[in-house]
This record gives sequence, C-alpha cells and structure tokens, in this order.
Amino acid sequence: MSKQTHDHHHHGLIDELVHHLPYAIFSVAFSLTILSFVTYYSYDDPITLICKKSDVLFHSFHYLHIVFAATGTLVTFFRYSTNKLKALILGIVSPAVFCTLSDSILPYIGGKMLGVHMHFHLCFVTELQNVLPFLFVGIVNGFIMSMHKHENQWLYAISSHAIHILVSSLASIFYLVANGCTDWWEFIGLIFIYMIGAVVVPCTLSDVVVPLLFARTDAKEGS
Repeated sequence: MSKQTHDHHHHGLIDELVHHLPYAIFSVAFSLTILSFVTYYSYDDPITLICKKSDVLFHSFHYLHIVFAATGTLVTFFRYSTNKLKALILGIVSPAVFCTLSDSILPYIGGKMLGVHMHFHLCFVTELQNVLPFLFVGIVNGFIMSMHKHENQWLYAISSHAIHILVSSLASIFYLVANGCTDWWEFIGLIFIYMIGAVVVPCTLSDVVVPLLFARTDAKEGS
C-alpha cells in the first residue's frame, strides 16, 4: 500500500471518529426525548405493559439498525477494496456483532451497573427469522450503493452515519426499558453519558474501523 493511500485511510479514520461523537450526543438526547413522551403517556400503565410497548419499539429500531449497519459497513469497505467475498462475510459478521453489542449487550450491562434486575435478550439468537430479511436487504443495499457511485456519495455517507447512530440510540434506549429499567428517569444523567459511549463506539467500529482494517489487508496482499 502506498504512503498516500495509507495517509488517506488514517485521515479518514480519525476524521470520522471525531465526527461520530456529536452524532451520538444528539441521537441519544433525541432518543431520551422520545422515551420521555412514551413514558409520559404510559405512566399509569402496568409495568408489564410498559415493558411490552418498549419491547415492540426496541425490535423495530433494532431491525432498522441492522439495515444501516450492513449498508454502512459495505459502503466503507468498497471505498478501499473490491473483494466481494470478503465484503459479503464482513456484511454478515459486522452487523451481527456490533448491532448486538450496542443494542443489547451494552444496555444490559448498563442496567446491571445501575442495580436493575435486567432480562437478557438477543434477537440474533431467538428471532433469526426476523433478523435475516433486514440483514439481507442491508447487504444488498450496500452492494448496490457501492456499485453506483455518484458525486453525492459523501452526502449519503454523512446522512447514513447520522441515521445509523440515531436508530441505534433508539434501539439501545428501548432495550434498557423493555428489559427491566422502567424507572429510567431516576438515572437519566448516568444513562445519557453511558449510552453515548454505548452507541458511538460500536457504530464507529462498524461503519469505519473494521471495514478499513479489512480493506487494508487486501491492499497489503495486493502490494
């Protein structure tokens, strides 16, 4: 790999890492706003009904997150590599790992840290029949977007990152409530800070770091 290519990868990685944090801050803040309205209009409902409503919303946003994660991973990868087999493997594995991490595992850990009795739930294990269609569409969309590049590709990249982080934030927040943290407003400050990290790190790894690392491997092999 040439020094110019390496510098371009390095600059792109640092630049996107820096710019993901404001997306996460605004997305988590917006998600807490949505959750506030949902909680307000469900305040007198039984706990089981509150959890059920939050569970429905979690699943909707989690499945959408998979679409954006798969698409974003492939779009970034194909900017630096043309290896379609590796892209397919990455498009499957990356969303499975990072969507699960940000939407389920980290919110579960956050709830446990707050002393909440949390229920652990993984859609990639229990609801694969619902996960696979969204994963398939995300991969197909990633291949199509990468094959039909145009002058506004940068605009798509920015908007997709923003929406990716937003749906991840909504999924994470509603997972937390659906699986035990129904009195979330008592810990809203800690939840706000924790969820920023829980969202920005996996999304940045999914959209930027891992695709670039895989692409660099191809570049080294071809040099």
